[in-house]
Amino acid sequence: MNCKITNNTKIVIVVLCFIAAVIGFLMKLPSAFRHIDKELHFSFYFLAAAFLNMLFNIRNLAKHILVSGLLYLFGIGIEFAQEKYNKVFHVHFHGRFDPEDVKANLKGLIAFSIVWAIVMICRYALRSVKKTSA
Repeated sequence: MNCKITNNTKIVIVVLCFIAAVIGFLMKLPSAFRHIDKELHFSFYFLAAAFLNMLFNIRNLAKHILVSGLLYLFGIGIEFAQEKYNKVFHVHFHGRFDPEDVKANLKGLIAFSIVWAIVMICRYALRSVKKTSA
């Protein structure tokens, strides 16, 4: 199935996901999930990188690094926003800046980058084999 999505639609999808992510990260986790906080950070950033790379069909290393870098900066920004949110609204809605969360975010991005690199190398190798056999 070949489904084409316009660039404007992709931008709308990314903006909506960005808004949902900001709201989600500013909410306090239910107590049942607090013991797996780092795993949730890892998973979110792994999946966010995968989603954006697939949505924009990224095969270029520079673009992949740009997406990963922007996600990493987003993670740092969210951590600062969580701390500021409590001060601005005078409510202890979320915790403070946690460097361990930022490390978990980075680990998720690195893990996806490894998977992405393996897939790109395999695609290149398969393409090379097809060219030589044709």
